[in-house]
Amino acid sequence: MAKPKGKYMWTATVGEKGQIVIPKQARDLFDIKPGDTILLFGDEEHGIAIPPKGAFDQIFNIAFDNDEKSEGGKDKK
Repeated sequence: MAKPKGKYMWTATVGEKGQIVIPKQARDLFDIKPGDTILLFGDEEHGIAIPPKGAFDQIFNIAFDNDEKSEGGKDKK
């Protein structure tokens, strides 16, 4: 079976302090450097996801855009 293009899978071991090491190939592929902050999303049915490094702004904007339209579909701006 051929690997789907752009799809990857790695394993990581959780240490005694709950820390994981992101595999070097994944760090290189996603340009993760020491000191970078990453987001983790969890879903009891689907598992844990780590979105790409630049996704924070996009997620932040989506979250706050939804909040601004929460009163009857009208913007609070």
